[in-house]
Amino acid sequence: MTETLIDAVDSGGGGDDADREAVERERVEMREFIKGLSPDDIKSGSWFTKLSAQAMSSYTEKVDWQYFQERYQGVPADAIVDQRIKMAARYAALEGGLSAGAYSAAVVATLGSLGGASPATVPAAVATVMVDVAFITRLQLRLAYDISVLYRVPLDLSDPDDMWKLIRVAFTIKSGEVVREGVVKAVPVMMRPLIKRFYSGAVLSAAKGLPFVGKFLLQRNVIKIGIPVVGVPLAVVLNRYTTLLAGRHAQAVFRNEARVIEIAEGLSERSRHPQLMLWVAWLVITADRKIADDEALLMRHLVRLVRDRHQVVDERLARLVDIDPAEVWRHLDAEPGDLSDLLDVADRVATVDGAVNAREKAVISELRDRCRRA
Repeated sequence: MTETLIDAVDSGGGGDDADREAVERERVEMREFIKGLSPDDIKSGSWFTKLSAQAMSSYTEKVDWQYFQERYQGVPADAIVDQRIKMAARYAALEGGLSAGAYSAAVVATLGSLGGASPATVPAAVATVMVDVAFITRLQLRLAYDISVLYRVPLDLSDPDDMWKLIRVAFTIKSGEVVREGVVKAVPVMMRPLIKRFYSGAVLSAAKGLPFVGKFLLQRNVIKIGIPVVGVPLAVVLNRYTTLLAGRHAQAVFRNEARVIEIAEGLSERSRHPQLMLWVAWLVITADRKIADDEALLMRHLVRLVRDRHQVVDERLARLVDIDPAEVWRHLDAEPGDLSDLLDVADRVATVDGAVNAREKAVISELRDRCRRA
């Protein structure tokens, strides 16, 4: 979304005519962007590298936590996120209708023969497709970023890992199976086969090269012009529901991370034994010899918070390969006073990824006995 669409979303939309005008202004901007591309940029997927830089550079300077606070002070994040997803899906549908009017079988043919086009210009038919694809790509990328900001999940987009994380979330990369079988229930039953077809095929999971993402997104979006007779309704429906699903997926991912961060902050704030807390947390996490994503995330934030709030850095724990429970119990037995805060740590860590299993229960039981003796 450009600043025009940001403001439109934040004002709750300005009516059909205003919304359509805002989308058309965005399309004009996208056409200017496409004019600066070569056929090779499109064929190789390099268009996505250029678009992602253009889409996020000035946007992240404007849209931060303070930006949302000024507009929604006191409103829970869930309520704001829900409205932004719905409005983004509406704008996506409007754009689909405007783009699809120019779609035809000739567009598909031109896209297929892109390699023979002049190296200096992009054919008009391909430009039609690319305006649609670039619009939706930027819309969904910025929507995912908005959601991360609203849930206060820190993303540094100058860090390649954080940028890749945003891309994965925005375009349901790697989690395609989850989207197809889970969030897809949010769309009407009659549309589910079409949505599943959109998300079918290879799931982009390992290649982090941005051009590869560009090729993937273009290939996936071509389904919208594969049936020219129903091109307009097809593009409208796909734009709307894929944006809705992308938003719901981003909400699920970033809300869960915010939940884990909230747990870590609470434990760190209440802890009277910050260094020992890390050992107990790690002992519980490794009790079943498996480390779930949420457990790893919780441990990472616990270590960060203990370092920042308590100025504690445990190099021994950082170098540890296999944790010895006996060593943790020795540290515990040597600690005087009330150790009940450590029991709270163990309970919260054990449930962060779901139900407590038998091995985690055994560790917690031993911890409870030792805390009572202390």
